[in-house]
Amino acid sequence: MRIGLVSDTHIPQHVKELPIAELTEVFKGVDLILHGGDIYALSVLNDLERIAPVLASRGDDDYGETARDARVQEKHVLKLGGQIIWLVHQRPYIPRMPPAWWESRINPEQGDFGKPNIVVFGHEHRTVLETVDGVIFVSPGSPTFLHYTQGLGTYGIIDTDSGTPDVRVLHL
Repeated sequence: MRIGLVSDTHIPQHVKELPIAELTEVFKGVDLILHGGDIYALSVLNDLERIAPVLASRGDDDYGETARDARVQEKHVLKLGGQIIWLVHQRPYIPRMPPAWWESRINPEQGDFGKPNIVVFGHEHRTVLETVDGVIFVSPGSPTFLHYTQGLGTYGIIDTDSGTPDVRVLHL
């Protein structure tokens, strides 16, 4: 399975529209796109959905129709390609998460599968790719507003076809 990652698009407040031509090219063949929040306009999800199905986390600035859209949740917990993936807007800032910490955030009633292999997040407007306690934390930055600067930015890809997740953050 191949998954595209974006976050913090801030459309149209800071940037008028997605770089859809570039994203269409780099996301060619993805099975799913995950958006790490701060979407602002529902048109962002609709544009991305022309490429592949989309799920998004609710950003701290997502209100109104965007926040009420069925694709947008505070936290998505997915089992994809043999990996447990959490999609949230803000990453946990705890340097070492003991098993009890992870267990306290797992809600079986919401379909949680246990400790994630990968946590996809946004909010920081910068790229992050690090492993802590065996969990890969990835922020794709922003395709439109990286480091709070307008222009072409970054995106991410998760490829699980080999059984071991290959997670990359790349420039448009």
